[in-house]
Amino acid sequence: MNTKKVWFVTGASKGLGLTLAKSLLKNGYRVAATSRNKQALMDTIGPKSSHFLPINMDLTKNNDVREAIEATVLHFGQIDVIVNNAGYSQIGTLEELSDEEVMTNFRVNVFGSLHVIRNAAVYLRKQQSGHIFNIASIGGYTGNFAGFGIYCSTKFAVAGFTEALAEEMKLFQVKTTLVYPGYFRTNFLAEGSIQTPANPMQEYKSARELEQAHLNEINGNQPNDPEKAADVLMALSQQENPPVHFFMGEDAYHYARLKIETIQKEMDAHRHLGLSTGFDHQ
Repeated sequence: MNTKKVWFVTGASKGLGLTLAKSLLKNGYRVAATSRNKQALMDTIGPKSSHFLPINMDLTKNNDVREAIEATVLHFGQIDVIVNNAGYSQIGTLEELSDEEVMTNFRVNVFGSLHVIRNAAVYLRKQQSGHIFNIASIGGYTGNFAGFGIYCSTKFAVAGFTEALAEEMKLFQVKTTLVYPGYFRTNFLAEGSIQTPANPMQEYKSARELEQAHLNEINGNQPNDPEKAADVLMALSQQENPPVHFFMGEDAYHYARLKIETIQKEMDAHRHLGLSTGFDHQ
């Protein structure tokens, strides 16, 4: 275990990011943690030290992100592991969500991660080492959840650019892992973290039912332990050949297998028609 590595963790004032930052420090790693509220980081984790750097950062502003990464390198002398963890879930059907609600979710979940990647890659390329973790969601692999289409689409976008990133960074010996977590018992589904539609439409009964299930039943009863997730990410960072795709949680495996089975069945059922487009097809 190379505990001299410097981890850069976004969205570290609560949820999985907070648990990860604390676990990393407990295990001797050096950590730069970001949040829109630097004081929240200091209150929950501790003051600035030789091992910990709390950073006030607006993920949606590229200059903010660039300055945060520069501050990390200035403080620690290097940057090694990037964890694009910050994000939130926007509930709402495609019809009822406004353009601004949709764009805000994309600005944080998609473009925010791209800001981090763009600015961190400069250092990782030059040192010919590093590891980028992009935290998606099982909703970034299967999107058949009524009322979660926009959130899922942000995570599908993360999955898409991470697959390309993995190929692009191979040349520089930088590892890339796309993480698909299931439900973890954090405040991700709590009020203030999850966003509900400003103008809900009651006609979408299935979406309203799934929304209420997440807010009132799943919240607080998630099957996965964030402490164990932190251990898993540390273990992955130590692997010589970590996976590009990593499903985390029994529920994530369940939903992924359901989609794989569905796609395989539909491909098999429509194989003749699907292959009929070739010039040489009889």
